[in-house]
Amino acid sequence: MIKSGRYIGVMSGTSLDGVDVVLAAISDKFVAEQSSLSVTFPIDLKKRILNICQGQETTLSEIGKIDRELGSLYADAINQLLVKTGLTSADIIAIGCHGQTVWHEPDGEQPFTMQLGDNNRVAALTGITTVGDFRRRDMAYGGQGAPLVPAFHLAVLGHPTEKRIVLNIGGIANITALLPGAYVKGYDTGPGNMLMDTWTWRIKQKSFDNDGEWASQGHIDNLLLKNMMNDPYFKRSSPKSTGREYFNMQWLEQHLVAFPSISAQDVQTTLCELTAASIAEQVLLCGGSERLIVCGGGAKNAFLMQRLSALLPGIEVAASDKFGLSGDDMEALAFAWLAARTVAGLSGNLASVTGATRETVLGAVYPKNSD
Repeated sequence: MIKSGRYIGVMSGTSLDGVDVVLAAISDKFVAEQSSLSVTFPIDLKKRILNICQGQETTLSEIGKIDRELGSLYADAINQLLVKTGLTSADIIAIGCHGQTVWHEPDGEQPFTMQLGDNNRVAALTGITTVGDFRRRDMAYGGQGAPLVPAFHLAVLGHPTEKRIVLNIGGIANITALLPGAYVKGYDTGPGNMLMDTWTWRIKQKSFDNDGEWASQGHIDNLLLKNMMNDPYFKRSSPKSTGREYFNMQWLEQHLVAFPSISAQDVQTTLCELTAASIAEQVLLCGGSERLIVCGGGAKNAFLMQRLSALLPGIEVAASDKFGLSGDDMEALAFAWLAARTVAGLSGNLASVTGATRETVLGAVYPKNSD
């Protein structure tokens, strides 16, 4: 049984647009967000993370330094939230800190995943028991280690009769199929905001295409879209998961070689369509739904949301905020909930989602000092 009380969730996703910190009241029967804040990544730290997460050469020294700096960044964000809410460390049962994924390789001879962010520092600098390293226990039982959020989606958005699919559009997009009477399915559909953000930064030196405005003014290059959609990842069956180590600028450049005259704006429009089309294809393969509940940064991209609605006629496409759950905070909330389950000794993964041989307690616990 989950110990009722306050928990904090911390998430920094593949988009690298900031650290989301959420305070939640959690019990066996409810999850209620109480407060949140977001801290922007220091530009230098963001660049250094990007420098190691796409296969570039690095050093153990650099990995260790980033690990420590992220731990300090997470702890500082948590302490800011405590000040904002007037709470102290004694008011919090535990922190769920996902860490920053720098490499995710769930397939091959030696599957592994790596998240940086020293949870020893988080526990020491906040004085709060911290739970981290959520993914590797699932992988120890043969799972992909991802996605983990579908278990949370089931707990807070599952419906006894309505067919629902939850869509998270972060750097990578993933879906959770909540279909009455069926096992939960969930997996990464492919790029979410990642390629659009990367291209926007290269061409405009902006972190993202606000509201999809730039993409909305261009044209879809259907041949480029077809070539990208032919990538083997999109045809693989689940369970499957991916990340920046696969869908990155090098991947995009390989496809653009055959299109030397395409305009930068049309590339952006086509990348937006790639995200929408790859998501829509998987929604339909899951059997469709009555509602597509969207969270993550992509829910704020009006043009992307329009394209999803156009590709999925007859399905209501709506932000999760309509259902009382902040789209910005969904993943951080999920890791607060997962921390509560870990502290209680309860499983956090869904074997039907990750492909693990069993459901298991997730993560490592970094206890606070008793003095």
